[in-house]
Amino acid sequence: MYLSFFGLGEKPFALTPNTAFLVRLAPYQACLNLLRVALGEGEGFIKVSGEVGTGKTLLCRALLNALSEDDGCWQVAWLPNPGLSPRDLRQALAHELRIADTEHLDDHSLLAALNQRLIELAAEGKRTVLLIDEAQALPPKTLEALRLLTNLETEHCKLLQVVLFGQPELDAVLEQAEFRQLRQRITFSYRLRPLDLADTRRYVEERLIHAGYRGEALFEAGALRRLVAGSGGIPRLINILAHKALMVAFGAGSRRVRASHVQRAVQDTEGARPFLRQGSASLGWSLAGAAALLTLLGLWPWLQGWLAQGGLLP
Repeated sequence: MYLSFFGLGEKPFALTPNTAFLVRLAPYQACLNLLRVALGEGEGFIKVSGEVGTGKTLLCRALLNALSEDDGCWQVAWLPNPGLSPRDLRQALAHELRIADTEHLDDHSLLAALNQRLIELAAEGKRTVLLIDEAQALPPKTLEALRLLTNLETEHCKLLQVVLFGQPELDAVLEQAEFRQLRQRITFSYRLRPLDLADTRRYVEERLIHAGYRGEALFEAGALRRLVAGSGGIPRLINILAHKALMVAFGAGSRRVRASHVQRAVQDTEGARPFLRQGSASLGWSLAGAAALLTLLGLWPWLQGWLAQGGLLP
């Protein structure tokens, strides 16, 4: 709808986790660097956690691509839907490792086949890593089966490494006493944080450039501040709000996205967190209280100007 109007070749804020649009922000790059170092160590579990929409699946796919392109040193298995029974988990891993005709094997024979395949891969100089997305959905018995799989080893190294990508609920599960053995095997972990204003500015601008935009800054400073406030710095919500704000700006015939356009997008989006959703009454009381205090300090005129500049006051 708005692509040609803004000189874009494709949608810059689509929700599909497209690694071509991965912006190497400090938290993302730090996470990828940690993953590569941790995998290089060759032992145990690695855990990446973060709230819904913080980019875990995108990072999982970026790691998958990086390992797949790394001179054939890695055999990568990927499980995007981990709600599996222990047997289904072993069958899925066997499929990923290209082990044929395992459907009729009993559990002992299936585990033996997995062990043999992992030994073969190690003999070829390949390290095997299992990436599990949405790991908070792993049933307890499957988590224990996963731990037992990592017992497969030679005298020199583990035959299987596991990277868990999950929501904070995964941390709560692993804190349970029954998972203390697995918890002790998590040698590296990383918690993704929401984006701040500087991160959001770079995130928005680089995605626009990748989509073909070549003009001056498309989102005004006030629009970016409102984007952070409305999204809480969650990349998925930033994408939703930025996309809708572009639609609003296009409908208004504006060549730049303003705070008012983002505010319209925020009001139309479930899960967004604008000041307006706290209720105009609560905002009024907050400002009244601030006004009373800051008037005494002689700072109320300064605050009025700051709020107006950020689009928080008319």
